[in-house]
Amino acid sequence: MPDWVKRFLPFISLIALCALIPLGEYFFLGQDPKFLTAGNLAAIARQTAVITIMAMGMTMVMVSGGIDLSVGSIVGLAGVVGAMSMTAGLPVLAGILIFIAVGAACGLLNGMAVTALKIPPFIVTLGAMGIYRGLGLYISDGNAVVGLPSGAGYLAEKTVFGLFPLPLFIVIAFALIVHFVLSSTKLGRYCYAMGSNIEAARYAGIRVSTFQIVYYAILGGLSGLAGAIETSRTVTGQPNAGEGYELNVIAAVVIGGGSLSGGQGTVVGTIIGSLIMGVLANGGNLLQISPFIQKIVIGAVIVLAVTFDEFQRRRMETSES
Repeated sequence: MPDWVKRFLPFISLIALCALIPLGEYFFLGQDPKFLTAGNLAAIARQTAVITIMAMGMTMVMVSGGIDLSVGSIVGLAGVVGAMSMTAGLPVLAGILIFIAVGAACGLLNGMAVTALKIPPFIVTLGAMGIYRGLGLYISDGNAVVGLPSGAGYLAEKTVFGLFPLPLFIVIAFALIVHFVLSSTKLGRYCYAMGSNIEAARYAGIRVSTFQIVYYAILGGLSGLAGAIETSRTVTGQPNAGEGYELNVIAAVVIGGGSLSGGQGTVVGTIIGSLIMGVLANGGNLLQISPFIQKIVIGAVIVLAVTFDEFQRRRMETSES
C-alpha cells in the first residue's frame, strides 16, 4: 500500500462515515438527517474532548515505546480529589489546577516505576490502574462528591460565540502544543528515536529514563485535565469516572496511525482516530443501533487497526531483512 494511502486512510474513513450516516438516516429511518446539524456536531465535540485530550498524551507515551493502562483510573482519582478541593472552598480555577497536579503526580509515579522496576509498562500501569481506582474509591468512600460550586460546570458547558463548545478550543490548544513538541523540539525528536530503537537512543546519549518519566507525567497531567472536564459535565466527582477509557484512548492512537510497538504516531492522526470512534458512537445512536452492537463494531474496528499496524510492521521487517 502506498505511503500516502496509509497516511490519509484514517481521514478518508472519517469522511466516509460522515457521509454514510446521514444517508442511513434518510434512507433507512426515513427522516431528515440530524448528524450534520450544528447542535449534533457540537455534541460530538463535547463527547470526544475527554478521550482526545488523554489520547494526545498517550500518543507521546506510545511513540516512545510505552503504554499506560491507568489513565481511566487517573481520571477518577483526579475527579474525586479536585471535587473535594472545590467543596472545601477553593475557587474553581484552583480546583482545576489540582486536577492537573494529581494527574501529573500519578503519571510521574508511573514513569518512575517503569524506569526503576525495568518491567513492561503494560504490567506496571495495569497495577497502577487498580491502585488509583481503589484510592479514589477509598477517599470518597465509594460515593460521588457533590455540592460543587455552580461555576464547576463552566469548563464543559460554556460555549464560545454561542455555538462552539469550550472543550473544543481546549482540544485545539493542546493539539497545537503537543504537535509542536513532537515535531519541533528535542523532547519530540527523542520520543521518536526511543520508540524506533531504544538501545540506539541510549548509545546516542539520550537519557532514556528521564524522558520516559517526562512523557508519562505529561500524559498524567492531560488525564487530570480530562478529569476536570468530566467532572464539569456532571458537576460531581465520581470515583468510577473514566472506567474503561484506557481502551478508547489507546484505540484512538492506533486507529489514527500510531503503533503499539512505538516509533509511529501523530497528533493529527490521533484526533482523527478519536473522532472516528465518537462519530461511530453518535451515528449508531442516531441510526437506532443497539448499544451492544455498537460495542461489537468499535471492538472490530480496534482489532482491524491493530492487525493493519502489525501487518505493516512485519512487512517492513521483511523488506529490511
